[in-house]
Amino acid sequence: MSGTPASGPAPDALELAALLCSRVCHDLISPVGAIVNGLEVLDDNPKEDDREFALDLIRKSARTASARLQFCRLAFGAAGSAGAQIDLGDAQNMARGHMEDDKTKLTWNLPRLLLPKNRVKLLLNMLVIAQHTIPRGGMITVEPVGEGETMSFVLRSTGLNARVPQNIADILAAETPGTVDAHAVQPYYTRLLAQACGLKVTLALEGDGVTVTAA
Repeated sequence: MSGTPASGPAPDALELAALLCSRVCHDLISPVGAIVNGLEVLDDNPKEDDREFALDLIRKSARTASARLQFCRLAFGAAGSAGAQIDLGDAQNMARGHMEDDKTKLTWNLPRLLLPKNRVKLLLNMLVIAQHTIPRGGMITVEPVGEGETMSFVLRSTGLNARVPQNIADILAAETPGTVDAHAVQPYYTRLLAQACGLKVTLALEGDGVTVTAA
């Protein structure tokens, strides 16, 4: 059975905004919920060991929530006025804070310079897609294609059972949007960003890894 989305009308601006908000809320539910759980433990006047565990949980979850908020603000938000430029160094810091953990590492081989905001937003959304290609973690390497304000990107992800998620590849390649829900909105939004930059994002399985290319 083909994974190509069923054809349908593109979401209007209101629907797209609602879907992106749902995506951001989904990313924040887990760490915010953990903070609430930690506070509930503290409210119960726990033993010292339980208190230290709760405080550690709150600290880690607060850092995770903050990192995800900063990343989502840049990847999905307005990120400045129309025509604004974003420092790739800032994008690197946000990407590391959001994506790096015990399982996933990031190798960033981009120069530090200002790029139009849509190109930086495209890069961050490509990173999210690359993360989906290595469900058990691994390494994501980011390389430039070209230089200056027209720079684009190629990402290579390597890890155990690296794969091309067919539903994401189909959304990126589709001529019509198909049914876009909260699960599909991120690759769909990536496609819109690529189109705004005059580019197209493709996925390819190469050896023991997957490349995500904007060209």
